[in-house]
Amino acid sequence: MSAHDIRSAVRPDPDQPLVDIADYVADYRIDSKEAYDTARYMLLDSLGTAMLAMKFPECVKHLGPLVPGATLPGGARVPGTSHELDPVQAAFAIGTQIRWLDFNDTWLAAEWGHPSDNLGAILAVADYLSRKAAREGGQPLTVRDVLGYAIKAHEIQGCYALLNSFNRVGQDHVILVRLASTAVATAMLGGNKEQITTAVSHSWIDNGALRTYRHAPNTGPRKSWAAGDACRRAVTHAINAVYRGVVGYPSALSAKTWGFYDVAFKGKSFEFERPFGSYVMENVLFKISFPAEFHAQTAVECAMQLHTQVAGKLDQIEKIVIETQEAGCRIIDKTGPLANYADRDHCLQYMVAVPLIFGRLVASDYNDEIAADPRIDALRDKMSVVENPQFTRDYFDPAKRYIGNSLQVFFKDGSSTEKVSIDYPIGHRKRRAEGIPVLLKKFEAAMQDHLPAHRVKAIMAATQDSAQLDAMPVQEFLGLFTL
Repeated sequence: MSAHDIRSAVRPDPDQPLVDIADYVADYRIDSKEAYDTARYMLLDSLGTAMLAMKFPECVKHLGPLVPGATLPGGARVPGTSHELDPVQAAFAIGTQIRWLDFNDTWLAAEWGHPSDNLGAILAVADYLSRKAAREGGQPLTVRDVLGYAIKAHEIQGCYALLNSFNRVGQDHVILVRLASTAVATAMLGGNKEQITTAVSHSWIDNGALRTYRHAPNTGPRKSWAAGDACRRAVTHAINAVYRGVVGYPSALSAKTWGFYDVAFKGKSFEFERPFGSYVMENVLFKISFPAEFHAQTAVECAMQLHTQVAGKLDQIEKIVIETQEAGCRIIDKTGPLANYADRDHCLQYMVAVPLIFGRLVASDYNDEIAADPRIDALRDKMSVVENPQFTRDYFDPAKRYIGNSLQVFFKDGSSTEKVSIDYPIGHRKRRAEGIPVLLKKFEAAMQDHLPAHRVKAIMAATQDSAQLDAMPVQEFLGLFTL
């Protein structure tokens, strides 16, 4: 076998993963009713989560122009605000809103992530293009168009996550948000297959953000705007490919020494479990009940079930045993002081302690004033977290994709609660019938919490009929959320 000639300037054909994404985004026809129905709920849930984030000043301060005065009248709007921005900065703002509370949808496999993060780019580009089209007598995008692009973004991010673990090489999952958003945003702007391939190659050349900000001892609020940052970069790549005609880098992945595989993926090429279709949207996990890192969702449900048995006997507890999946052990098992909101909403013990004590877990429970309650850390000190191998197997089983946890509380007198185990949370596909009504209540409550009553009334009327909503021009739909 001959050695690779590093002097050769012969430009290779594009790497196959780049071509596959371009072919899928440009050519694939989505005909799954379940995917579109799920995408519609995903859109509402994400916008509701964005409105809930408006309660948090640390989020709101990120949502305007990059510098004062850098607005774009007639540009892309940021829901729940009066901001009109260029689509790059709007993508950052919307992505930040949706992701801030860790309360939007989730996908768990070899890699983890939140596919609705891509709405930051999709909604920003859609609103920008549709408002421009409306002014110039063109054809705006509809909500149905947005749902189709979201299904494809979900599929790209989720299929890459099935077998390729970026966290194992220290990279954050938002690398896949940037990838998926780059591909669909380029298509939305009118890009052809060559331009999509070009934009995607630039996305890989960016390499990835480190996961430093998600893990002890450095956990911090960057994890709440990292997806917005990925959306912003994605729209930049799309604009460069379509409007600037930048050149692509065909072996961005496979180039010896300098490509992504050698530089960042330990020389391995990507693996794929299935071709692109609509699988991810159909199976996506919704965070419905609790703003908590998804590996902890069923643990919080277990704690809620045990609250009445435990709350009056906190001083009598000897130990608390939490069984979780391997990923839960690796990501959110934390000891020691928790420095901030971001630290707490990625601590399994904290997310179990609060519902045991208070019988609830809401976003404000991660704030300093709640965390100062000494009972929380006292309970954390009594907890042990262990991997349950069956939970891990069910987590990786393509037919299940469970996220199991169990919880049992032991008292000093030798008694104990029952061991409560839950395999999958209310947001799982297997609990759709139970979960969707709760999701819609979450959405309506979020609207009422931030928007004027007349806006809420108009939004609820527009979203009652799926066909009516699908046909609605995007700029009219997003206009309902504008202050």
